[in-house]
Amino acid sequence: MIQPTNGGRVAQIKEWLRRNLVFAVTVLAPTFLAVVYYGFIASDVYISESRFVVRSPQRPVSSGIFGEILQGTGITRSQDDTYSVRDFILSRDALQELDQKLGVRNAFENKKIDFINRFPGLDWDDSFEEFFHYYGKHIGVDYDPVSSISILTVRAYTAEDAKKINDLLLQMSERLVNALNDRSRQDLIRFSEDEVKVAADKAKDASAALFAFRSTHAIFEPEKQAAIQLEGVAKIQEELIGTEAELAQLTKLSPNNPQIGALESRAETLRKAIATEASKVTSKSGSFSAQAPNFERLALESTFADKQLGTALAALETARSEAIRKQLYLERLVQPSLPDKAMEPRRVRSVFTVFVLSLIAWGVASLIIASVREHLE
Repeated sequence: MIQPTNGGRVAQIKEWLRRNLVFAVTVLAPTFLAVVYYGFIASDVYISESRFVVRSPQRPVSSGIFGEILQGTGITRSQDDTYSVRDFILSRDALQELDQKLGVRNAFENKKIDFINRFPGLDWDDSFEEFFHYYGKHIGVDYDPVSSISILTVRAYTAEDAKKINDLLLQMSERLVNALNDRSRQDLIRFSEDEVKVAADKAKDASAALFAFRSTHAIFEPEKQAAIQLEGVAKIQEELIGTEAELAQLTKLSPNNPQIGALESRAETLRKAIATEASKVTSKSGSFSAQAPNFERLALESTFADKQLGTALAALETARSEAIRKQLYLERLVQPSLPDKAMEPRRVRSVFTVFVLSLIAWGVASLIIASVREHLE
């Protein structure tokens, strides 16, 4: 049997390609490119993983085994703050700090990285926004709502870079949690301290007003002073009654007795003294009765201000206790790993995936071409 020459083989190949151009374009070419890229060009990707949980000692615990464990220690999970940490890790601020401290931009622009995975890639856009988009593809934070554990995943092109970025992101997250603690504590205590200052000023003003009233009107305790005054009036009245009884007896037995005038003068003096002393208690102006409403109002304001100050001081102590209890904690459950093997790209699986997708594309294209030909015929 005559074997075909090299020229004959080339002619056969060309003829086969001509007849199967769609298959060659949609299947053979993509698969060949995938083999070349994933087999010889694509850079190794190292993945560093860490796990952490954000917890608070006072918030309610959700269901689950991990939640029961935390509840047994008096520590509860803080889901809202976990999302805050996640958003920070994926933020522009985190990227800027990473670039300042680790030079991640230079690491991802390394010429040793293949031209597709290297920043800025094929579009040549090296703006910060494009780099932020590129950063988001290499950093992942997955949150498990059942266990409240967050998994931080960093993809880089050297194992050391992946671990350094992961560790620094955790440090920055811990600093964020501490900042949230400080801000919450300062806001809570500052509000209570302002309330104490206002209450103290009111108590001081009320006490000064009461002191000024006492100094001006020589009144310290109207009720007690009025009681003492009335006791004096009662004693004078007793003396007046005795004097009038003696005067009446003497007038009856000895109308011309010279002591009668003295007793009458004494009785009149006692009546005037009674009227004078009684007026200090019951007159419309200047008496204890007249000043009592103003005094009671000032005394009530002073007492109320003192109680308000006491309440504000108690609230301040409570706020300080609450500020301590509201501390958040970012607990590292798994430290950032130093990968000893590149986990991506999965070369064989990637080539196989391209081949399968190419076959699907070839099938669809063949159906379309057949339909077009049938329509034309």
